[in-house]
Amino acid sequence: MIYGQRMGFLLEPVGLSETDNRVFLAIADTPRTTPAELADQLGVSLSAVRRALTHLVAAGLVTKLVARPPRYVPAPPDVAIDALVVRRQEQLERLRADARELASKVRQAPGRSSADLLEVLEGSEAIQQQMAQLQLGAREEVLMVDSPPYIHGRPVPNLEELQALRRGVSYRCVYDGPALELPGHFEQLVSYVQAGEEARTLPVTAMKMQIVDRRIAILPLSLDPAETGVRLLVHASPLLEALVRCFESMWEQATPVAVVPDGQQAGTKRKRSGRGQEALSEQDRRLLSLMSSGMKDSAIGRTLGVTQRTVSRRVAELMTELGAATRFQAGIQAGRRGWL
Repeated sequence: MIYGQRMGFLLEPVGLSETDNRVFLAIADTPRTTPAELADQLGVSLSAVRRALTHLVAAGLVTKLVARPPRYVPAPPDVAIDALVVRRQEQLERLRADARELASKVRQAPGRSSADLLEVLEGSEAIQQQMAQLQLGAREEVLMVDSPPYIHGRPVPNLEELQALRRGVSYRCVYDGPALELPGHFEQLVSYVQAGEEARTLPVTAMKMQIVDRRIAILPLSLDPAETGVRLLVHASPLLEALVRCFESMWEQATPVAVVPDGQQAGTKRKRSGRGQEALSEQDRRLLSLMSSGMKDSAIGRTLGVTQRTVSRRVAELMTELGAATRFQAGIQAGRRGWL
C-alpha cells in the first residue's frame, strides 16, 4: 500500500482511529473496493471495516457507490481533509471558549477565602498528576528549581516539559549542582536544553519549586527525604509573588549551563568575547558549567568522557586564567566574560 507506507497515521489529528486511517488509505490506493476485499487486504474483521466505512462516509472522505456488493471510492483527499481540519479547528475553539468561561466561573465562585490560596497535596500519584497538568496547561512560562529529594528517589524524564517546549512555552530552570551527579540526570538536562530550556546551576539550592505562568506554584512542604509525598500548591497571592522574586534572585546568582547543540561536535571552537583571547572549546564551556555547579572532578570526568587527572589539570588552568580562587567564582567570572 503506497499511501499507507508513506503517510502513516494520517487521520489521527482529525479524530479518526487507526483502523479508519488504514481503510481510507486502502481505498485511496485501490478505489471501488468492497468491504470484504478491504477486510482481506488489511487483515481485520468485516465488522471493523464496516464501522470504519461508516465513519469515513460521515466525515466526507469516501463515497459509497450504488452497487452490489457496495463499493467505495475516495473523495478528493485535499478537499475532504481540508474541510475536516476546519471543522476540528472550530470544535477546538469552542472547547477553548467553554474552558475559559468555566475557569472564570470557578474563580468568581462565592465563598472563596484566603485559605483557598493554599492547598496541600498528599500522595505521589496526586502530586505527579498535578505537576503534569500544570505544565500541560502552561501558556507562556515555567520557572523551576530542581533539587533532591525526588519522589522516585531519583530524577525521571519530564516528558510534559518537552511537549510544552514544542508548543512555545519558555522554561527557565535552576539545578542543584551536586544533584547533577545522579545517574542520567545531566543527560536529561542536556535533552531539555537542546529542546529549548534555559538552564543554570548553583552549588546549593536549598529549595525546589515549579511556578507556572506566575499564577500558581507547587513546592514541597519539607525537604526531608522522608516527606516527598506532600506538596503545597500556592495560588495567586503575595506569597506567590515572593516565590517568583526568590526564583529570579537565584537565577541571577546561578551559572549558565553550556550544552553542545544538536548536530554540533563537542570539539567545535568558539571565540571568546575579550580581545586577543584564543578560542574556547565547547569542552571547556561544559567543564566551566559543571565545575561551578559543585560537581567533583570524578563526576565531571565521567560526564565529559575524560580522566579525572585531565579534569583537575584543566580546572587549575582555567581558574588561573580567570583569576578565581574557587570553582564557583570561576563560573561567575566566565559568565561575566561571555564565555558561557
